[in-house]
Amino acid sequence: MDMPAPDPAILARKAEIVERLSALLPSDAVIHDPTETRAYECDALTAYRCPPLAVVLPGSTEEVSKVLAACHAMGVPVVPRGSGTSLAGGALPTADSVILGVARLAEVLETDYENRFIRVQTGRTNLSVTGAVEEDGFFYAPDPSSQLACAIAGNIAMNSGGAHCLKYGVTTNNLLGVTMVLMDGTVVEMGGAHLDAAGLDLLGVVCGSEGQLGVVTEATLRILRKPEGARPVLMGFDSSEVAGACVSDIIKAGVLPVAIEFMDRPCIRACEDFAHAGYPDVEALLIVEVEGSEAEIDAQLGMIMEIARRHDPAELRESGSAEESAAIWKGRKSAFGAMGQINDYICLDGTIPVSELPRVLTGIGEMSRKYGLGVANVFHAGDGNMHPLILFDANAPGDLEKAEALGADILTLCVEVGGCLTGEHGVGVEKRDLMGTQYAPADMEAQMRVKDVFDPRWLLNPLKVFPLEASASRRAGLQDAA
Repeated sequence: MDMPAPDPAILARKAEIVERLSALLPSDAVIHDPTETRAYECDALTAYRCPPLAVVLPGSTEEVSKVLAACHAMGVPVVPRGSGTSLAGGALPTADSVILGVARLAEVLETDYENRFIRVQTGRTNLSVTGAVEEDGFFYAPDPSSQLACAIAGNIAMNSGGAHCLKYGVTTNNLLGVTMVLMDGTVVEMGGAHLDAAGLDLLGVVCGSEGQLGVVTEATLRILRKPEGARPVLMGFDSSEVAGACVSDIIKAGVLPVAIEFMDRPCIRACEDFAHAGYPDVEALLIVEVEGSEAEIDAQLGMIMEIARRHDPAELRESGSAEESAAIWKGRKSAFGAMGQINDYICLDGTIPVSELPRVLTGIGEMSRKYGLGVANVFHAGDGNMHPLILFDANAPGDLEKAEALGADILTLCVEVGGCLTGEHGVGVEKRDLMGTQYAPADMEAQMRVKDVFDPRWLLNPLKVFPLEASASRRAGLQDAA
């Protein structure tokens, strides 16, 4: 992956920049020693690394505003960072940039059960939002696999989803309002504690904008009543294609499970060895969960299992207890970590129409054989959000480049069948040069003009999302004009 050389003028002013930032924040909130900034040199896309110029850890919206205003005045790029769990290089710094981490913004600011919302600082982790309300019978629906660690700020930046997004939607469907700081330090409010805000849908523009428009410091989130109960069923099949066809038939039947998750054999074995979830020894596994009263659960699972039987499953088993259900989901939530214990991999994030699952799974298998690299599949099958894991050896020369080429072919196939490049991981640096596969030049120009409005000097999260040449030239041209 190519990156432009850092600005030597900014590098030469490091001492001045650090001194100015240190005057705005507590002494322990500015990190500039190279041995300490290495901890921020990458996110979960570890194939690419670059230590930043410095790191700041503000503790309030006011401090974020002061930092951004100072960096804007000095012309210093800023890379917002949640918990660093991005799988697309969304928080990858440049050598001349300042990382702005939101980890210290972790407070619950307001809880309103009558109107079903919670307002939090965005450094708070996803799972801890539910933790703040679950004793009162509520929960926050989006549940990415990294929910134990990932921050709400990153969830908003990438429009994260999770296993249960089939029924409850992704972040944008559960986000009511934000407090956001623009690059020049201006603090703006969008949306609020109500269903829809009047005027332009700026909240929809911000959610999924990957830190290109501003730094979100507070979020008002929809919380929901816990269902009466939930129960998963395991469905094992002799091929991934048959499992994909079963998913398509469930969706076509009009049944709405809360989740439909898919794993193929490599992922099943890794997860079983890691979590001992009781998964069957099959080529492909579906985890289908429904919720409601006991009568509702029985009725929905009856319909779903009847559909599954038409596809001659090798295994069809309902969970028999809360403990078994927890084990089933522990296995699925552990998938990425379990695979990481046995192999280097790149995790993709293409999204396709559910009806195209059999075709795309067949295509991935053919491409895997063509490139000579294994692919393990685990994904949110109900909404077609695929997560193929391309297995490679990081120590073998050329293997990373081969894995990236395979990934580009898989994502191109997703677009060709009517899907898109990303469902919840974002574009970051991973997919930026594939944007032309999905968008015409005029479409990308329209998106870049939106960034022009929010960040006229293109200092926020530089060289991400848009093709590198377009992004670098846009930034240089606007800075020259300024």
